[in-house]
Amino acid sequence: MKLQQMGCVFALLLASGATMATEYVYRDLMANTLSPANCAAEVEAKVNAEKPYTIDKYSKRFCQIQGYGWHVEAVKDNGKLVCSDCQTGASDKKQCHLEDMVVTCKRIKPGSVGMLPGKS
Repeated sequence: MKLQQMGCVFALLLASGATMATEYVYRDLMANTLSPANCAAEVEAKVNAEKPYTIDKYSKRFCQIQGYGWHVEAVKDNGKLVCSDCQTGASDKKQCHLEDMVVTCKRIKPGSVGMLPGKS
C-alpha cells in the first residue's frame, strides 16, 4: 500500500515538472599527509604512504576539517611522495608521506534544499 502511495507521489512530481535539484558548493584543498609514527624499510614505507586506504582517510579528514557538511567529491592529485630518514639512527629505515595532495570537497549550498523560514 505504501509503495503504491509513494509511486503516485513520484508520478505527480514528474508530471508537474517540479525539479528537486540540489546545488553544491565546491572547494579544492591542497594538504600534506602525516608520516607514520613507526619506521619501515624504504620500499614498505613508500607502499604504506600510497595505499588507497591512507589516501581515502586523509582526504576525508581534509574535507571534514572545513566544517560541518563537507564531504569528499574527488581526489584530483595524490601529490608527490617524500621520504625522510628515521631519527632512531637506523639508516635503512624511512618514514614517507604525501605532499601537495589535492582534494575536491563539496557541501550542499545553503537554501538550495528544503523550505526556508518565512517563504512558501
